[in-house]
This record gives sequence, C-alpha cells and structure tokens, in this order.
Amino acid sequence: MINTHDFRPAPLIRHAQIQSVLATKSPRRRKWLRRGSRMESVSTHHMLDAGDGVRLTGWLSRQDDREPRGLVVLIHGWEGSHESTYLYSMACALHGAGYDVFRLNLRDHGGTHHLNREVFHSARIAEVLGAIRTVQVLAPAQPLFVVGFSLGGNFALRVGMHGPAAGVQPRLTIGICPSINPRATVEAIDNGSAMFRWYFMRKWRATVNAKAAAWPEYAAAAESYLRMQRLIDITARFAEEQTEYGALEPYLAAYTLAPEQIVGAASPLAIITAADDPVIPLGDFRGLDVRGALQAFEVTAHGGHCGFIENLDLESWAERRVLFLLDAAAR
Repeated sequence: MINTHDFRPAPLIRHAQIQSVLATKSPRRRKWLRRGSRMESVSTHHMLDAGDGVRLTGWLSRQDDREPRGLVVLIHGWEGSHESTYLYSMACALHGAGYDVFRLNLRDHGGTHHLNREVFHSARIAEVLGAIRTVQVLAPAQPLFVVGFSLGGNFALRVGMHGPAAGVQPRLTIGICPSINPRATVEAIDNGSAMFRWYFMRKWRATVNAKAAAWPEYAAAAESYLRMQRLIDITARFAEEQTEYGALEPYLAAYTLAPEQIVGAASPLAIITAADDPVIPLGDFRGLDVRGALQAFEVTAHGGHCGFIENLDLESWAERRVLFLLDAAAR
C-alpha cells in the first residue's frame, strides 16, 4: 500500500514518535511563529454562526497584496486548535503561497468551552458545515478547499462527502492522517505508546475541567469521567450520557468512514497518511485506491502522526504535497 517514495526524512528524525512529536512541539513551533509574522499581521478573529444557535470561532488570514488563489479552511485534530503547530505551520505555507486561510476551531477547542452548553462530540458535522458556509460569506467568489488533520481529517472528508447537499462545495478536500475508523484509533491510543496515551489523556482532562468550569451542571459527569483510565471506556460512557446516539457502537458508526463512502463522495477528496502512524492504523485504509471521488491516496513509509518532517531544518513534506494538490485542483 505504500505508494509515495519521495518523502525520505533524515535518519535522525525518521522514528514515528519523533515525527509525531515534531508535529506538535517546539522548536518547530518557534520556527513557524517567526515565519507567520506576515500572516499574523493580516489575521482577524471571527465568531461564526454555525446554525441552531451554535457558535464556533476561527481566524481568517487574507491576502493583502494580491488576488487570492482560493480559500483554504483548516481543521485541527482532537484537542488541538487554530494554534496547533502542525496546523499553524500549514497555514503559514498556504498563506505564503497566495491562499486566504481560515483556521477553524471545533466546538470546545481553542478556549471556546463557554460558547456552547452541549459538549463537543465527533459526530457534529452539521455545525462544521454551517461554520464553513459562514466562512464562505467572508471570502466570497473564491474556490474553496478544506484540509484537516487526524480527527479534523475525518471532519474534512465528511465536509467533502456531505458539503454539496448543504451548500458547501469544496474544489478539493484533503485528510492528513485522517481517523476514518475511530474505534481503531481509540484502541491504538489505549494499547499503544505510554507517551501518546499520556499526551492525549492530559489534554482531554484539561478540556473536561474547562467545560465543567464554564458549565457547572456538567461537573458531576466530568468528575466520573476523570476517574476512568481507558479511553474506550470513557468514550462508551460519554456516548451514553452526552450524545444523541445513546451507546458506543452507533456513536462510532456515525463518523466511521468506509471505503465506499469515500470513493462515492459528492466532491473530490485526497488522503495523505503514513504507514508508521502510531494512532491511525494502516489497516484502516484497506480497500482504498485512487478511484471515484478519491483523486489522490498517498501513503508514506514514515511520517508518524501528522509529522512528515523532512530534515533538520524542520521543513514539511506534507505542506509541499498539499500545495501541489491544491494548485492542481485550482487550475
């Protein structure tokens, strides 16, 4: 299944855990914060009407000295935000290449726990579509592209699948290390590296506490979740108590993406992933190839989880590849 051969990371940073850490941590963040100074100078914060009283937020960075090549909406991963290093770095690359960029925060991410009473869950695609409709009003008459990472990659692919029926017509949607089989992702976190389990659980606990602080009526449920140790058990209890699905299996099924759904999408899609991703098993993509709506399917031998760092200068192969795919779709 490995079909991309031009990504050859330097040996010192080839290991999947190193790649994954570099996606999220300094010194890469400091490097891109310096690079992003021009983008920051034209960035504006927006509160978005996502429909049904839901409010989401994000940051729009326009081109101030040339006609934009298009509008790219970026969607972070679980417990990420508009400031996540992997997303911020991609935003800098896209803005520098001439695209307007909108960095969207999902519900209860990016310090927005106070905005909506009901808690975030991964099946809330309607509000993401609603938010993107509002973003399109901010930058009308531009080709729309959507790029998401990890769980955000799952959301992005669903935007491509369901968007046209909801008034959102992406020219191309790209999922980077998308979590298309959420049960497998949860089990990989529970049963995999202690470092990754600690990382995700630490960020999740902070979110639970922030939601309880913003909405005290959630505190009792939050306390019970915080006593649990396994993510699959937490997800099962959460699905029963906090979602309209009432149980784990229908909740996971609501955002599991099968190969036939992906290739049968209503707008063009692309997937970039890594064979050594420690939280997105390669087997999740079995049965996928370039056909139907899936215009590109690229699997690298290395890259970890949303890493794809090429060299000791911390340059990203994924950014170059996304730019190539967007440029081809924009023609």
